Amino acid sequence: MMLAMLGMAVGTGNIWRFPRIVATNGGGSFLFAWVIFLLVWSVPLILVEFAVGKATRSGTVAAFGKLIGRKFAWMGAWVGWCATAIMFYYSVVMGWCIRHFVAALTGAIPGATPEAFWESFAASPSALLTHAVAMTLGVLVVARGVRGIEQVARVLIPSLVVLVIVLAIRAVTLPGAVRGLEFMFTPDWAQLSDYRVWLAALTQNAWDTGAGWGLILTYAVYLRRREDTTLNAFTLGFGNNSMSLLAGIMVLCTAFAMAGPEVANEIVGAGNEGLTFIWVPQLFSMMPGGRFFMALFFLALVFAAWTSLISMIELATRVLRDTGLPRNRAIWFVGVVGFLAGVPSALSMGFFANQDFVWSVGLMLSGFFFAFAVLKYGVRRFRVELVNQAGADMKIGRWWEVTMVLCLIGSVVLIVWWFLQARGEGWRTAFDPFSSFSIGTVLFQWLIVLVLFWLGNNWLAKRSGVPEGKAELERVT
Repeated sequence: MMLAMLGMAVGTGNIWRFPRIVATNGGGSFLFAWVIFLLVWSVPLILVEFAVGKATRSGTVAAFGKLIGRKFAWMGAWVGWCATAIMFYYSVVMGWCIRHFVAALTGAIPGATPEAFWESFAASPSALLTHAVAMTLGVLVVARGVRGIEQVARVLIPSLVVLVIVLAIRAVTLPGAVRGLEFMFTPDWAQLSDYRVWLAALTQNAWDTGAGWGLILTYAVYLRRREDTTLNAFTLGFGNNSMSLLAGIMVLCTAFAMAGPEVANEIVGAGNEGLTFIWVPQLFSMMPGGRFFMALFFLALVFAAWTSLISMIELATRVLRDTGLPRNRAIWFVGVVGFLAGVPSALSMGFFANQDFVWSVGLMLSGFFFAFAVLKYGVRRFRVELVNQAGADMKIGRWWEVTMVLCLIGSVVLIVWWFLQARGEGWRTAFDPFSSFSIGTVLFQWLIVLVLFWLGNNWLAKRSGVPEGKAELERVT
């Protein structure tokens, strides 16, 4: 199951999303903030998810209700929704990977210029078709149960790791690749005064590791009681982010080496969704047997996306199962709704970018809810009873209690900072609900979901089997 969790974390967020987020947020400056949030956000929250999943043996809605009381079930619903909303467009990304794999097999790339191929495919009916294929593949694996998920991860993840390492080594040996390394690892300290760098670093950390999504909580339901929570959390956090660094080196070194200094700034400034799909094929075209390796790379990228999509489908399925819906019916319901809700993102890059922005930032609120739940339960009690359990090889110290407070405070500070900075750009623009990247579009979509869950809290808690009265986790541990 631990390999399945690594498969959940290591996905297109590492290889597709991480390089473009680094490219658009200052390179080394972003990396500095990103490492900080790994230590004070991702790893502490991963510990929380492992512990809560093992203790409650429930999906996100019931888990929050059992941990801190049924009146907080709406928080778990938000966590589950956020991951599900990302699933709607994540399957579109997997579809892009499938199409590029087929194109590599047939010679469509690099026969055509990768940029022209990307522009002709993205937001086309073909992207809708590959989105449908992706959702179907995800549903088929989840329908086989936990053992099916583990079997798929056992084959797919090692192949991705080996390929990324080989390609990163090849990328750094390209002429001019040093410019990519300098960009990625040389911070401009002045950029750290920009709230967008810190916001991007936090949301990308959540994307990288899966911290705060509820995905780890969902998989932890199936772990053995005496599984070492602390060791698993550190292994998942640092192992996954190491893959992101390798992917960033692979893509950015290739982009800088291939483009030359005259257009390097354009590449960095664009950081578009197609960065990986445009420049990585050019790397393969320079290698002996490049077409073969390119096909393997995109196949491995399909695998990475597949294992992550599986975890999102499993999360939504688990929440529905807690309400009493039979597993098979829940799986196919998630699949059909997932396809329909993903159609706008498949056909519009503008809609896709908006959803990626709104719900990636939404992960920050999910992390806040997890931190709030721990503090309400009792941060020291949580560490002693649910993290440092009998049989654990690694015991977590009191420093973790401090990081949970920092998670809570940090998310609030970052949101307030974001508001103040956006206000300086003009209130009308900042609160336009129809702007792709404004405070208004985030608040408008967040409020709709939060109000619905808050109003339906009692119904959600009752359907999810949360007992009435004061939360007593001992009943389910």
